[in-house]
Amino acid sequence: MTGVPRRRMVPAYLATGGRTRPGSAGFERLTVLYAARADPPHGLEHEHERLWELLRPGALTVVEAAAHLRLPVSATVFLAADLVEAGCLNARAPIPRAQQTDRSIVERLLVGLRTLR
Repeated sequence: MTGVPRRRMVPAYLATGGRTRPGSAGFERLTVLYAARADPPHGLEHEHERLWELLRPGALTVVEAAAHLRLPVSATVFLAADLVEAGCLNARAPIPRAQQTDRSIVERLLVGLRTLR
């Protein structure tokens, strides 16, 4: 059967070592993760290594990393927390949403720009 996605052979809870809470403070879905070191860390478990390799070229959010790894977001949080504690990854809070701009300010700006012609 071609075209059918293959199911993971290892259940996601095994990727977390059967733990129910991450070692450090949990991350939000949109927490940005990026590699903290250029050289590959030694002695990592397979899933941890996959996450580090994924983030080595650049930054991704927790939810994006989970999608690439085909793991639940909750399992990816565990892996990321382990790698942050080990100094292999850095985590940054998500970028907050921009506030709404007052429409009257934008309209006055447009009027001023038009008068400059």
